[in-house]
Amino acid sequence: MGARVRLGVLGGLICALACGQVIEFESGGLHYQTLTRRGVTVMYAPMPTHVREYTILQVAVSNGAQSPYTIRSEDFRYVRADGTVIQASPARLVVNMLLEKGTRNDVIRLVSAYESGLYGIQRMLSTNGYEQRRQAALAEVQSTKVKAAAAASAIALVQIKLAPGQSTDGAVFFPHDGKPLTGGHLVVNTNTDVFEFKNE
Repeated sequence: MGARVRLGVLGGLICALACGQVIEFESGGLHYQTLTRRGVTVMYAPMPTHVREYTILQVAVSNGAQSPYTIRSEDFRYVRADGTVIQASPARLVVNMLLEKGTRNDVIRLVSAYESGLYGIQRMLSTNGYEQRRQAALAEVQSTKVKAAAAASAIALVQIKLAPGQSTDGAVFFPHDGKPLTGGHLVVNTNTDVFEFKNE
């Protein structure tokens, strides 16, 4: 009976992935939703911290398709229950804000929260994500202040073209006065797919 139950659960997960159903799970204190379309998987979780006027989502994308896949922060929008839309800010605007206005405490809080969530996901091995961007940024600067800003700016999900088998992660920033995104759902519109998640 136990084997049958396990097979049933496994079959349900396989069907959910194949049919494009949203899967939810908890990891590192964060609540994730994940969805696969034509071999590409998008996963996200709201972060418990905010920076300035931005509410932040931690995002990971894995390309299991046969062709390259481009993703960028502008592909993300939050649709509220009343139909109003909050568009994610382009990564370059967020990076400029962090470099110009971000305080040391902003940087420490953001980096700590992001790394805590990222490294808490046991099965996620990003091939081209935050850790790689952070190491590249830190290798190029000497100033402690600039190092902190570079580490923080490495968090932002920048436009990237993922080859088959590659993955990335990053933070997507919504200008929402730092308030939680509730009463609606996340939609990701890329050039080829639409990922629509469950209501928060």
